[in-house]
Amino acid sequence: MTCMPRLLTFCLLFLVALAPLAKADNYSEALDSFRSAGGSEAYFEAAYGYVLFPTIGKGGIGIGGARGNGKVYRQGQYIGDSSMTQLTLGFQLGAQAFSQIIFFENATAVDQFISGNFEFGAQATAVALTAGVSAEASTGGGVSAGVSGGRNDASTAHLGYRKGMAVFTIAKGGLMYEATLGGQKFSYTPSN
Repeated sequence: MTCMPRLLTFCLLFLVALAPLAKADNYSEALDSFRSAGGSEAYFEAAYGYVLFPTIGKGGIGIGGARGNGKVYRQGQYIGDSSMTQLTLGFQLGAQAFSQIIFFENATAVDQFISGNFEFGAQATAVALTAGVSAEASTGGGVSAGVSGGRNDASTAHLGYRKGMAVFTIAKGGLMYEATLGGQKFSYTPSN
């Protein structure tokens, strides 16, 4: 068990190293990336609301974590802030940063998200918006590898909502291999 503190220390140091990237979050740039990413622009017209995380940092060796801050919108109006945290266990190695957006199909889905501590289970999936490569990413990890041209040339196909939500990600940088189990937990703070 002596390596456990080292792994936790690595994960914490990685997340601290990503802090400057997260502080440079540009919501309008991330929003533009998702608006121009192939089929995802249709969600902006039809969705009741969404939460946008411009940068989520993720890393691990055996034990991993992810963290990011976002803004929640209902019918185009900013209503509050959200944070996402994730802890994963299993085989994993690397670090990455990505943008994530969650579209809400209706008022019920928004209300469920903002009602308190919302959580995606390990089986929730997100569509990875990539340049010419389609992929499915699990919020809890999964055995996968992919190539992304980044946010400037992302594309996807329309897949529809699942339980009132549709989740999309765009890679910002890094490389990570994982076969893990975990989930994303979200908190919500209303705007003043």
